[in-house]
Amino acid sequence: MSTTAPDRLTPILSDIWDAERSWKLDTYRDHGGYEGLAKALTMAPADVVAEVKDSGLRGRGGAGFPTGLKWSFLPKPDGGPRYLVVNADESEPGTCKDIPLMLANPHSLIEGVAITSYAIGGHHAFIYLRGETVHVYRRLLAAVREAREAGLIGKGMGPDGDYDLEITVHAGAGAYICGEETALLDSLEGLRGQPRLKPPFPAVAGLYARPTVVNNVESIASVPGIIAHGREWFSSMGTEKSAGHGLFSVSGHVTNPGQFEAPLGITMRELIEMAGGIREGHRLKFWTPGGSSTPILTEAELDVPLDYESVGAAGSMLATRALMVFDDTTSVVRVIARWTDFYAHESCGKCTPCREGTYWMKQVMHRLESGTGLQSDVDLLLDVSSNIAGRSFCALGDASAVPIQSGIKHFRSEFEAGTHTAAWELFPYEASAIFSEAGVR
Repeated sequence: MSTTAPDRLTPILSDIWDAERSWKLDTYRDHGGYEGLAKALTMAPADVVAEVKDSGLRGRGGAGFPTGLKWSFLPKPDGGPRYLVVNADESEPGTCKDIPLMLANPHSLIEGVAITSYAIGGHHAFIYLRGETVHVYRRLLAAVREAREAGLIGKGMGPDGDYDLEITVHAGAGAYICGEETALLDSLEGLRGQPRLKPPFPAVAGLYARPTVVNNVESIASVPGIIAHGREWFSSMGTEKSAGHGLFSVSGHVTNPGQFEAPLGITMRELIEMAGGIREGHRLKFWTPGGSSTPILTEAELDVPLDYESVGAAGSMLATRALMVFDDTTSVVRVIARWTDFYAHESCGKCTPCREGTYWMKQVMHRLESGTGLQSDVDLLLDVSSNIAGRSFCALGDASAVPIQSGIKHFRSEFEAGTHTAAWELFPYEASAIFSEAGVR
């Protein structure tokens, strides 16, 4: 978070990131932590759901589905268990907001988990964390232990002491596919992480075939502020249909990359200015609004408000707000080839279009990158990608097709050059390196 943040920023989840030992319970409580939980436990669960629904909070994991509405899809209680599962398996290329949030302010997530579990009538919640981030795993475990020892979670919660909650932090094994909610649930149950055929949806038959809410880290961490300060406070930020604040991760060819917490509706031009502008001597070539699985945009879209509706109207998706910036030294063919490698590697293989299509797109992209592509390769990529998009069990297939289709749309001539000239000749890779150790800046 920038220490010279302009008025346009709204540091809320990131407000205490620079505080001494920001991850500790005492620090969090000194800044108003757990006031939202205390208030929620005096409310009827249905009123908590209504407050979140009326606030306009939309899922911060990418899809942007209204959070309170998602909670309300759970069937009426039948005496059996119901669960909250937090999707902390952050693995979209370019996305880096949930990991620093959990590292610097884990109690915002713990408090959000407690409020959400109470609202949906759950007594056991799970945080499914990407397993490679061992340091975050340890910090979450410590935060849960602190909250339990302080009586904030566990048995006898609330003014009447009639609510119990257990929180389990589970480390996955590092599979991108487990970011898909049903594959995550299978993995949490000890099965191989592969997407389920829907329906039934998790709200009806999720974890252990019981009603389950699956939400992103940032979505749940935003709940305490809504309860503590009210829905009007939250909806006063952002736009009419995309309310509230969000973490925008600006990376790549900017002077000062980092996390910027701002209202939805801020523009990419404003964020690049806050990040110190494009690195000296260069100009913007293309950027992504939500990681590698969102259609790329160019200078023409710099002033598009970064909210769900406006970005959608511009032909892309806001998704996780992973704003990757690429300047004029960058080969779009090389970038998309690396993304295609990733999707081919991470495809679980369950459905044929994704399993076979990502393999063949990888081969073609490598041909074009090396300058040995065939005259038919660009049209072949469009054909293969169109046969993957919309035809797979989960969004991984769509994610693999999107960068290729949008890359060709904006830079077809660069792809066609791959039939005779290697990408590293057109765009020497050391010129696009950010760190001096990797080449000339």
